[in-house]
Order: sequence, then C-alpha cells, then structure tokens
Amino acid sequence: MKKLCLAVALATASIAPVAQADTLLGLYIGGEGWQTTNEGSFANKGNLQSFNFDDETFTSFYAALEHPIPLVPNIKLKHTELEIMGSTTLNETFEFGGTEYRTNTNATTVSDLSHNDIILYYELFDNDLVSFDFGVNVKQFDGELRVSGEDQASGQTKSEMVEFSGFIPMGYLRGEVGLPFTGLSVFAEGSVLSISGSSIQDYQVGVAWEFIDNMAVDVAVRAGYRALQLELDDVDDIDTNLDFTGPFVGLQLHF
Repeated sequence: MKKLCLAVALATASIAPVAQADTLLGLYIGGEGWQTTNEGSFANKGNLQSFNFDDETFTSFYAALEHPIPLVPNIKLKHTELEIMGSTTLNETFEFGGTEYRTNTNATTVSDLSHNDIILYYELFDNDLVSFDFGVNVKQFDGELRVSGEDQASGQTKSEMVEFSGFIPMGYLRGEVGLPFTGLSVFAEGSVLSISGSSIQDYQVGVAWEFIDNMAVDVAVRAGYRALQLELDDVDDIDTNLDFTGPFVGLQLHF
C-alpha cells in the first residue's frame, strides 16, 4: 500500500536549498502455504467421474510491480501448485483417454492442475488506509490428468494420461482497508469468469499484520481463507467440476 520513496539531497559548498526527487516504485514479493479440502469430478470427452481426493497442503508464490506511468497497468505474476490425488470404485463405466474403465474398477488419479496467474491491474486508491485495484487476470494452465484402474474381473491394470493447456481470461478485483496505528489490515482479492459453460472463481479473504515498516522494506504476515472453483467445459477436451478450499498463511515483502 505504501510506495518506496527515494530522496536524494544535493548541496553546494555554501548553504543552499536542498533538492529532493521522489520516485514512486513498489515491488511486492510473497509466498503462501494453503491447506485445502479437495472434492469434485472430471472427465475427458465423457461423463464426469467423482473421486475421493486427499486433503493437501500447496504452496503459491507471487511478485507484483507497481509504477507511476499513466495508462500502463501494473503487473502481478502468481504461481499456484495444485497436484491432487484421489481414488474411487467406479459405479458405472468411465471412458478416459480412449480407455474404458468398467464398473467396479478400483480407480486412482494423480492429476496436476498447477497454474500461473498473469494479472494486469490499475489502482483506483492506494494509501495506508484504503487501496482498491481492478483489472484482468489471465489464468494459464499446462497440466495433466492421470487415471489408473485395476479391473476386478480380469485383474488387468490400465493407466491413461491426458495433457491439457489453455489461457483463461478473468476479471480481477482487490481491496484492502488498514486499521490506523496498528499495522493491521483486512483484504479481499478475487478473479471470476463465467462464459460458454465454464465458470471459475478464485478468491481469498484475510488479515495482514505489517510488523516491519521502514524505508528499506516492509514485511507483513498474512492469513485467511482461499477458495478455488474450477468448472471447465471442454477446455482442450477436459471437463471439470472441482473445488479447493481452506486456510492459508504467508509472508509478504514490500520494497
């Protein structure tokens, strides 16, 4: 919320006025641990199949650069790890990757839905009390879904992997309100898309405590709740209805 201000004083040999130049530039770097409860289903050109997914702890990292150049958006890059494991006993035939898994097959999945967020945004307000950002977020996937299953009748084990990739543009909003003289603030950040049968919501709310605040660096601990809902309709031949929800905690540096 606070810009880095550099002051350079120039003086002559005699007593002269001090000249000061302010350059506004903000660099944010942060990381978070996210403990999730995972549920849902996915498919590849067929009916969605539900799995009993394990709870996981994922990590995410981000960097944002803010500048004073008019009309040029600020940029934030974020990477979220999202590799899930699950299992189920099929109660109907499930076709995946061109392979048919029959009823009563014990099926497992190890699937990678890790992704990058490329966020371009403008600041409507930016001060120690209130900040508000708006823009676009392009969520970029380059992942894979893998299904393995042992047929109970034949004892045969089958395994298929389907790769998928795509860029999904979303709307982006972020707001933060500071509590004066405490170093505390509350924030909310989210990206949303609903178009052509696909719906994605990725949002987090929480509190931050800035326990170091000086001219060199600001350091804040952040904690809250994050939810990611992926309802993809034929994105590179992949359909999903997946929810990832849970608490997060992280650290943010501001230079």
